[in-house]
Amino acid sequence: MYSTGSYSLISVAIGDLNKDHRLDIVVVNNDTGSINILLGQYEGFLNQTNYPTGSYPQSVAAGDFNNDTRPDIVVANWRSNDVSVLLGYGNDSFAKETRYSVGYDPQSVAVGDFNNDTRLDIVVVNSESNDVSVLLGHGNGSFAKETRYSVGSYPSSVAVGDFNNDTRLDIVVANYGSNYVSILLGYGNGSFAKETNYSVGSNPKSVAIGDFNNDTRLDIVVAHVGSNNVSVLLGYGNGSFAKETRYLVGSSPQSVAVSDFNNDTRPDIAVANRASNDVSVLLGYGNDSFAKETRYSVGISPSSIAVGDFNNDTRLDIVVANEWSNDVSVLLGYENGSFAKETRYLVGSNPQSVAVGDFNNDTRLDIVVANPRSNDVSVLLQYNRGAIAYKMAYASGGGSSLQCVVVGDLNNDTNVDIVLANYGTNKVGILFGYGNGRFENQIMLSTGINSHPTLIAIGDFNGDSVVDIAVVNYGTKQVGMMLGYGNSTFASQTSEGSSFDSRPLAMVSGDLNNDKRSEIAITYDGRDNVDIFVAYNRWPFTKETKYSVGSSPKSVAVGDFNNDTRLDIVVANYGSNYVSILLGYGNGSFAKETNYSVGSYPSSVAVGDFNNDTRLDIVVANEWSNDVNVLLGYGNGSFAEQTNYSVGSYPQSVAVSDFNNDTRLDIVVANLGSKDVSVLLGYGNGSFAKETRYLVGSNPQSVAVSDFNNDTRLDIVVANVGSNAVSVLLGYGNGSFAELTRYLVGYSSSSVAVGDFNNDTRLDIVVAHAGSNNVSVLLGYGNGSFSEETRYSVGSRPQSVAVGDFNNDNRLDIVVVNSGSNDASVLLGYGNGSFAKETNYSVGSQPYSVAVGDFNNDTRLDIVVANYRSEDVSVLLGYDYIVFVKQMMLKTGNSSRPQSLVISDFNNDGLMDIGIVNSVTHSIGIFLGYGNISFANKATYSTRPYLSPCGMAVGDFNNDTQVDIVFNSCNSDTVGVFLGYGNGSFGNVVPYSTGSSSSRYSLAVNDMNNDGYNRQQDMSHQQPLAQLQSSPSSYHQQMSAIIGLASNQLWHPTASTTAKRALDNDDDESVTVD
Repeated sequence: MYSTGSYSLISVAIGDLNKDHRLDIVVVNNDTGSINILLGQYEGFLNQTNYPTGSYPQSVAAGDFNNDTRPDIVVANWRSNDVSVLLGYGNDSFAKETRYSVGYDPQSVAVGDFNNDTRLDIVVVNSESNDVSVLLGHGNGSFAKETRYSVGSYPSSVAVGDFNNDTRLDIVVANYGSNYVSILLGYGNGSFAKETNYSVGSNPKSVAIGDFNNDTRLDIVVAHVGSNNVSVLLGYGNGSFAKETRYLVGSSPQSVAVSDFNNDTRPDIAVANRASNDVSVLLGYGNDSFAKETRYSVGISPSSIAVGDFNNDTRLDIVVANEWSNDVSVLLGYENGSFAKETRYLVGSNPQSVAVGDFNNDTRLDIVVANPRSNDVSVLLQYNRGAIAYKMAYASGGGSSLQCVVVGDLNNDTNVDIVLANYGTNKVGILFGYGNGRFENQIMLSTGINSHPTLIAIGDFNGDSVVDIAVVNYGTKQVGMMLGYGNSTFASQTSEGSSFDSRPLAMVSGDLNNDKRSEIAITYDGRDNVDIFVAYNRWPFTKETKYSVGSSPKSVAVGDFNNDTRLDIVVANYGSNYVSILLGYGNGSFAKETNYSVGSYPSSVAVGDFNNDTRLDIVVANEWSNDVNVLLGYGNGSFAEQTNYSVGSYPQSVAVSDFNNDTRLDIVVANLGSKDVSVLLGYGNGSFAKETRYLVGSNPQSVAVSDFNNDTRLDIVVANVGSNAVSVLLGYGNGSFAELTRYLVGYSSSSVAVGDFNNDTRLDIVVAHAGSNNVSVLLGYGNGSFSEETRYSVGSRPQSVAVGDFNNDNRLDIVVVNSGSNDASVLLGYGNGSFAKETNYSVGSQPYSVAVGDFNNDTRLDIVVANYRSEDVSVLLGYDYIVFVKQMMLKTGNSSRPQSLVISDFNNDGLMDIGIVNSVTHSIGIFLGYGNISFANKATYSTRPYLSPCGMAVGDFNNDTQVDIVFNSCNSDTVGVFLGYGNGSFGNVVPYSTGSSSSRYSLAVNDMNNDGYNRQQDMSHQQPLAQLQSSPSSYHQQMSAIIGLASNQLWHPTASTTAKRALDNDDDESVTVD
């Protein structure tokens, strides 16, 4: 039990804080202003379970003999001259033994696939008959009759490896009586060549293999009982070996093992010394030599040694079978090649051999021991209860009034960090983790005066693949955002989004529209709804900078005219009959204008490469001379003299594209007076064919081009200022067009642009209406037709519209310039075809045209506006000011009072859904998501008779790969589980008791004991931390720990961090982990 000395435990988070593959717990104490860290504990091994074998079992090995992915056991029985095979059930128990006859006095056993049939086989050395027995496996747990091969005198140990690099397993045998090792090369069909012998020391007792000199050829190490040393024989890779090199170890070395104990990728050696009751560890240098031994005491007469990672810390540990103390010693490794003091566990009588394996599929290694005197094997399963080892406390300072904790990796160092909401000091605290369960000194991030943060969530809110922080500020009634830089620093909080009028109870984050950015969802006290907030760049532009141009500039376009990778500006000056070129410096500023003469009263300008020389050219529509001028560019920012082409009457707008699919740019012009468009097909050399005209309706004012019916042929859309409509002409792909289709829109349609506003890969249209002070959005069906318009208010007398992603959220936005109000209106898109309210930016006098581009190479779109009356252009540079904006509200039902929520995929469609618990109507609600921040109607599941559900979490509790739901009842001492069917629906509630008067107020889910099943962590008013363990079909074994004050605490200032769990707080000493 652990105590924090607090009566106000209000938030809990779960994560692996010290990289030992065991989950740890962080608990917030509101009244003491501190957090407690409880680290997951390695508890050792359960009492032995014994299984009968043959007479006097001498050696044991593990392997999967029936291909069911569950480890089985094979035992060599010395007196009964056979081996016992015990098939594992995978649940820590074994079937009754099956025996197979071998030679006389079998002494050692090993496993391998000797005939390359993917089925494990067995090899046994028979000490009295001086041979080895090979039993080929059938793959179903049974074996063929033995085949024997002669070796040396009194063979005592066997190991398996590929000594000649032919991908066929070979055998090495230590011969106790003849002082040499025998090599039997395998043919790959289950048979072996005659032995080849290599002299070693006196009475070789044990053999193991490894690559000791990093030459990719297997070597051999042998332990000698008679000479108190080990011999290393380096392999040549062809099945032969060099002469031995000896290293001193302890007295009467009995067993040898090879592994990398100090994580330097060089094999080391461990030896069990029978007479000196210790283990010798020789660290390898990787060049076939070894450091002097280091010894570690173990039990009496250690007879066998094995290696494994028993505490899941990625450091290898040692287990030794002690023959005369009837136990095993476990020595935990420290990663530098040293080991902790032994811990002993009782086994059977006179244990002779030890092996390791995961016998109950809980991802933790267990131990099996052969006991000759008791004629059985002992299986020691590792404790798997998700126990808590010890605690550290971190203080957040006086008056902090901690409210919420989340954990996650905030600075991309793979270490888990901690983030805290400090209600009293108006700060978010972050403790960056070292990865060993300890943390740096806190850093504090201000949330503003009297902000009083209460809830925290983390996620990537701006799509830069860096973790950010969202914080609910109860004092200011707003949600704040702190964007992360990925290097342990964060931007200052932004919080100019929507405010709330009720106390938030829970906040979670998740990607609700598949745009690789997280949104947040919030429930409130006393409210019957869930609000969904989306991150938007609220003020994406700086104040304008003006540049003088000619008289009455009426149209603007952008392009790189001098090939310096910096965008430039071209302006058509209606009153001075020339175009102005402003070359960009790449930092958002521009050079003084350069002017080029064009026709009479130029009204529109566009750019393109008309002669395929990779240099941008210019086309200008001249209203009074009824023509277009083409100015070919030299690629240095200057242009050739104009070439004229006749078009219709009073041309107002020009656009460029390839209408006949010949890879040559063509021109389209909207002619106001002749009520048509002119199409001029390009020859690709800078010249154009004579125009072809198409009627489009009354007073065409603006033209745009795109593929509206997904046939890879470009189409035309025209805004008709006189008929309050847009006309669509579908292209045939040969430069000709079908008759127009007309769509009614607002009054005095002045400008048109195109983009995919709802991310459905179908192009949509936006139209500016000078007469009704709004824009119309028509969503495309992808077949050339469009939905009815949706209107959005903008400034006075909008004249020109353009499209771009101004806040870098992968959703298209709209910018409109308003000649009556002398400003630009920016409407940020939600990505579903709808838009936020406009934000207005002042520009020059009577703006008439707008274009977009990145003028300062910062990957943010900028805006340029042509101001007709003030005879200049305004440049507005883009920048980031991202805040949360409420996008929609989900109604949860009258008097439902949702208290907690989760985001998960309940119907396996790859789209995020929302689950809620309704405390008053005693139900859970499921909103299935469509992937565009819209949801199906709520499905409801009753939690009765288990009343007042107040927290919820999700997990797979029955290992069917489907998402299930667990809720805690705040007044019935139960938790309830809804098993999911994977289609968005759930079965009836199944209850589980949490103990009398437990009053559960908090819930978290994770696999606390690494057995593949989720655990629920509960916290109550009485501060016990309870745990329910799940199995595929049920729950069992509740464990509780009292969280309280302990001695030897490490006090440390707190800091803020990112979390993988969002936790909810209701001010009643409760928090829900979602």
